[in-house]
Amino acid sequence: MKNKVIFKNNLIDLAQPRLGTKIIFKTDDFFASANRIISQSIPIFKEGVFDKNGKWMDGWETRRKRSKGHDYIILKLGKPGKISKVDVDTSHFNGNQPSMISIEGTNSFSKNKNFKWHTLLSKKKIKANSHHYFNLRNNKIFSHIKFNIFPDGGVARLRLFGSISKNKKILNKKINLASLLYGASVVACNNEHFGKAENILAPGKAKNMGDGWETRRRRNKGFDWLIVNCVDGKEVKNIEISTHHFKGNFPSHCSIQATHLSQSKKFNQIVKSSSNWKYLLKKSKLSANKTHTFKNIMMKKDKINHIKINIFPDGGISRLKIFGKAT
Repeated sequence: MKNKVIFKNNLIDLAQPRLGTKIIFKTDDFFASANRIISQSIPIFKEGVFDKNGKWMDGWETRRKRSKGHDYIILKLGKPGKISKVDVDTSHFNGNQPSMISIEGTNSFSKNKNFKWHTLLSKKKIKANSHHYFNLRNNKIFSHIKFNIFPDGGVARLRLFGSISKNKKILNKKINLASLLYGASVVACNNEHFGKAENILAPGKAKNMGDGWETRRRRNKGFDWLIVNCVDGKEVKNIEISTHHFKGNFPSHCSIQATHLSQSKKFNQIVKSSSNWKYLLKKSKLSANKTHTFKNIMMKKDKINHIKINIFPDGGISRLKIFGKAT
């Protein structure tokens, strides 16, 4: 089996609800709730299922517009940040998808909703039952997003991939350096067949196995791994690795390596160099459905901003937490 690398490029979906993102306005959602467009789950189709307004659809769908104008929603991002890539997903919307879409943004802490919008993505045609990926040339931080559909219709999911803006309030504080809420992100992994790698950085306890990182069953020699770009930190004290919900599919052992790299390093260079990083945690045994706490005795004074977790030989982990001082 050829060694495969899945590059995540430090991108986080800023539209996901677990960051605190909410729909704060919609022109209409007669056929399907606007809240579904930011669901983290993959869209599904329920054959023959109807509600009081019509066919049940897994996404946001408006009624047929009989007047001038277009429909739109406004999202308040739970964590303001820069957006560099967008996925407009019309899965299962066939014959009822919009003709075109556009995206605008603003960075505002005002309580009134008279926002001054800036164009992120000009009008683009979209197709039925498809993913539409758009790369954005943008260096601005946004707190609110306006998603326009022309003139009406349905969209299954909106993903806004980018990076969370740095929070200066956490400097010199003891935090979880691997928290999604502070901007930790996945650089790359070798497999995420059953559960996304990013899930292990999420806040709180995992809801189920699908809310963790799980690889396929390994049928050859080796081990699975993922690399995290964590918050810049030092004086790492404790490490928590949770296998909650993983009972017959948890890894036998794990190890953690860490380093401090310049931000100019390319993603493929980071992956190639990772096997030579120092050990933050030597190979340690794991158990089913449990939070494992380890003390850092290997890199007490080292600065870190990248972490590699290795699992042997495969399996699932629900959460990873690295407690240290943010720098």
